[in-house]
Amino acid sequence: MPSQIILNDVSQSFFLNDSKITLFKNLNVSISQGESYAITGPSGAGKSSLLMLMSGLEQAATGQGIYRNNNQQKTLDELRSEIGFIFQQFHLLPELTALNNVALPLKLRGDKDALPKAKIWLEKVGLQQRQHHKPSELSGGEQQRVAIARALVFNPKFIFADEPTGNLDQKSAREVTDILFSCCEENNAGLVIVTHSDKLASKAKHIFTLSDGQFKLASTNNLEVIAC
Repeated sequence: MPSQIILNDVSQSFFLNDSKITLFKNLNVSISQGESYAITGPSGAGKSSLLMLMSGLEQAATGQGIYRNNNQQKTLDELRSEIGFIFQQFHLLPELTALNNVALPLKLRGDKDALPKAKIWLEKVGLQQRQHHKPSELSGGEQQRVAIARALVFNPKFIFADEPTGNLDQKSAREVTDILFSCCEENNAGLVIVTHSDKLASKAKHIFTLSDGQFKLASTNNLEVIAC
């Protein structure tokens, strides 16, 4: 049975000038390893906050998050070692080469084969000739490819991507999208993407919309349905 992330009756809110702002409430969704998901909707709807809740990097105001793995039920706090995160701003360390940026998660885990594994992943994203270049010497598309390799190098069960093509031109966005989906499929990683791009969202098997606090499953295999 694939690993799953389950949110039950989850709500998220924050305070602004002593006023409580509720992004969404009583939201229910399950995410399975090996599947791809896109979350769309207007700016400020809470898409990035939902992504952080799903990944276990933030706590919900109310509700419960569950991580099911090998028929065991755990809290989302225990999911963190099983996820990779890709950001719009890349977040590469400027003083490190592409190779060492990709190897970093493995080095932090004490993996003695960090550099050889990082080289393999740079080859997978088409950057084997750029492994000794620092981020400032790479284009935006190349930096995002490095970020994808870094996120996947330790074989996580889930990848979360927040506007991964938001800072890229059309050609680079298309290339990065293809690499991201193919690499996640190869690794059987669940992929959850927040995006404003309809083209990027259309690549996912499941497309959700979050707007005015309402979370709906817009399509699965091009069949219009509404989430419970």
